[in-house]
Amino acid sequence: MKPLTMEWIEKAEEDFLTARRELRARRSPNFDAVCFHAQQCVEKYLKARLQEASIPFAKTHDLTVLLEAVLPVEPLWKPLHKALSDLSQRAVDVRYPGLTADRQMARTALKTCSEFRLLARSALEMSN
Repeated sequence: MKPLTMEWIEKAEEDFLTARRELRARRSPNFDAVCFHAQQCVEKYLKARLQEASIPFAKTHDLTVLLEAVLPVEPLWKPLHKALSDLSQRAVDVRYPGLTADRQMARTALKTCSEFRLLARSALEMSN
């Protein structure tokens, strides 16, 4: 595996652990942070897969743009478009006044993240 791919994965795992920890917090869980870090984890796994396949990608946080870029090597990921679009939107919306994530929104974000993480790790030939 390419060294830069591993760096993307390490950063993705940090976001995954942060999202999980915040959702499990007994006192003052930050559901907005769960949504944000779930999106960040998916973004970094998408970039890791692109990096490993030597596919250039734009400097973007939009999961659907990254998904479209990776489809030539991971065509079975196409059905994830709606879920990743929703995750991207939620992660942005909760960063600004007007919307605050609740426990259910955070759970949904982490579920999407967890499921994608498993797919990405499998595609990168990593253990789950």
